[in-house]
Amino acid sequence: MAESEPDQNPSPASFPPPERRSDMPRRVRYECDMRGVPLFLEFSNHNYARRLKPRVDRALALVAILVLLPLLIPIAILIKLADGGPIFFVQQRTGYLGRRFPLFKFRTMVPNAEAMKEALRAQNVHGPESPDFKLIDDPRVTRIGRFLRKTSLDELPNLWNIVRGEMSFVGPRPTSFDASTYKMHHLPRLAARPGLTGLWQVSGRANIGFDERSEMDIAYIRSLSPQQDLSLMIKTVSAVTKADGAH
Repeated sequence: MAESEPDQNPSPASFPPPERRSDMPRRVRYECDMRGVPLFLEFSNHNYARRLKPRVDRALALVAILVLLPLLIPIAILIKLADGGPIFFVQQRTGYLGRRFPLFKFRTMVPNAEAMKEALRAQNVHGPESPDFKLIDDPRVTRIGRFLRKTSLDELPNLWNIVRGEMSFVGPRPTSFDASTYKMHHLPRLAARPGLTGLWQVSGRANIGFDERSEMDIAYIRSLSPQQDLSLMIKTVSAVTKADGAH
């Protein structure tokens, strides 16, 4: 599902103290234990989460890339012809156990979008201090970018992240802000690999805060199953088809 590219980091004053920022995997495990959230690789007797889901994700993503090449190539050409800037937007995101990884998307904003962010901070719909950054009618979005976001085609390069094993088709959406900026009760959302789509994306509630998003992600992880993943993927296809999934 489409989203604003450069998320806003919270101010340094809101960062947890150093002792909470160190050894993030241990912190995630501790919070998961406290809240009864199973870790992705430690689901007891759960072959789907530990073995089947990662393998199926990678195989389907590779097939999808090959099938979609006739669509991916024209999109790349149009982005390049629009302003001569880079085709892809690559941003560090937070994944499983707080590990950072480069997320790939088709670029939908002007090349200097990051430099413009500070001047637009007050317009953040989540509030100027929120780690989530979203604008209504973002002036940084290009013409081709608006189309890509409306159709969620800008997310297709995420398929390469799935092939690389950094993401899944379904899971919590990876944040651009580091896990060291999370509050402790947010950490259990890092108990599973991040997803191309998830419970929040198909909920129809685009502007909810990070606290509520995290609770939805944690609820997804607690009830992880192939039936739930299939249901969320079907709902995602329906939302994209209706063009109402561009958050």
